[in-house]
Amino acid sequence: MRNSVFPSLGDSLRNQANFTRADEQDDALFYSRDRLVSHLDSLASGTIVDLIDRLVVEENPEILDLMASWDSHIPARLRSCKINGLGMNETELKQNRDLSEYVVHDLNRDGRLPFPDGSFDVVLNTVSVDYMTNPVEVFREAARILKPGGLFLVVFSNRMFPEKAVKIWRESSEEERILLVEEIFRETGAFDATEFFISKGRPRPADDKYAGSGTPSDPVYAVYAEKSGKDASAKSRPRARSIMEGEMNKEMLETKKRRIHKTLECPYCDEKMLKWAVPENPFEATWENEYLYICFNDNCPYYVRGWDHVYRTTSRIASYRFMYNQEKDICSPIPVPSAKALRESIID
Repeated sequence: MRNSVFPSLGDSLRNQANFTRADEQDDALFYSRDRLVSHLDSLASGTIVDLIDRLVVEENPEILDLMASWDSHIPARLRSCKINGLGMNETELKQNRDLSEYVVHDLNRDGRLPFPDGSFDVVLNTVSVDYMTNPVEVFREAARILKPGGLFLVVFSNRMFPEKAVKIWRESSEEERILLVEEIFRETGAFDATEFFISKGRPRPADDKYAGSGTPSDPVYAVYAEKSGKDASAKSRPRARSIMEGEMNKEMLETKKRRIHKTLECPYCDEKMLKWAVPENPFEATWENEYLYICFNDNCPYYVRGWDHVYRTTSRIASYRFMYNQEKDICSPIPVPSAKALRESIID
């Protein structure tokens, strides 16, 4: 869908070497250990609940939590619905109060889902897509068991069991993973256009053990789409609006920009900008300077919001960083296709 950014991504999905794991022992052994713990902080978990609440518009829907654990992040208004869980650890599934019923099933051993065609209105997959060794097959199965117009919502973060995450996931940046999941949707040929959601850069909850450390809340990324064939009379699904923290009033922002020649601090995040050697012709643009200053803070609100803004306006996966031209005393954005871009020219 957006192969202009990663032209070989479709081929990458068809290369099974990209879906190997550091630990190739039987998954049943790894997941036999009960893990009745929260894998995300409470703000991130609450964000997932709110996202599901916003996107599920069906009346009394039948829901499948795919690769479920002890918490399905189901909002209160949906807890009376029929909710099925499919997972690997029976103890965790039994502890999940959201589930009406469950089935223990290893998708990496058998990607077929043990449910009839068109039996669900919603399929949820939360913080587990990174463990799928045959994701296109599983996504096709999700489409098969969904009703036309049904929602498939895939949520992930930057947390994982690295020994069980597949190679292509481990080696991708957080933003590249959005593109990867979108491409998996596209490869099935069964879904309408994807949408994505980002919640990033928000402060940790006050009761979190890492609160006050400067470490932001766990990021939440989501890619979702409806199964093709939706009835024209069906209720429309709203678009989820991404959440990025760090907004400030314009007066404060302009004050910081006026002082930037002295501070060399990004006005959006207060991080010191790094000296960057100007290549001969980056992005077909030319500067007379030998170097510029760029904010390389991946949690900077300016950079974080950029992913959402660029996608909404151009349908491309890209962002921009804050840049300062010290010779002309000018601030401007500089586009970046990934978190790694431009870093090779840092000279500070």
